[in-house]
Amino acid sequence: MTAYDPDNIFAKILRGEIPNHTVYEDDRTLAFLDIMPIVDGHALVIPRKPARNIFDVEPEELANLVKVAQKISLAACKAFDADGHTLRLHSEASGGQEVPHIHFHILPMRTGIPPRPRAMADHGVLAQHAKKIRDLLG
Repeated sequence: MTAYDPDNIFAKILRGEIPNHTVYEDDRTLAFLDIMPIVDGHALVIPRKPARNIFDVEPEELANLVKVAQKISLAACKAFDADGHTLRLHSEASGGQEVPHIHFHILPMRTGIPPRPRAMADHGVLAQHAKKIRDLLG
């Protein structure tokens, strides 16, 4: 198995080297909006502790990640009037993983509104979307 790369983009976000649109953070996790969202409210939840994917994450960290993913999912679905939801976890490139740091994709889905092709989002729009989710998290 490949070793964890401390220079991956999520590691850089965690170190504050790359800005993000944070929706939630605590001492163990960070949740922020995907800059190439396929639906409004497309968020990512990552642990602060280094782990490539499900194959090497500590079980306690995975359990915490799921707990936070549920919290963010509920808020994102409410914020974007979603009537459905997708939670994704990809492991390794062959499984669709693009960034080698474990992360859940939170996708609030709405009937009749298909996912859009991935494209860079407007940062002003992402800031507004992040605020909508944060406001619901209290």
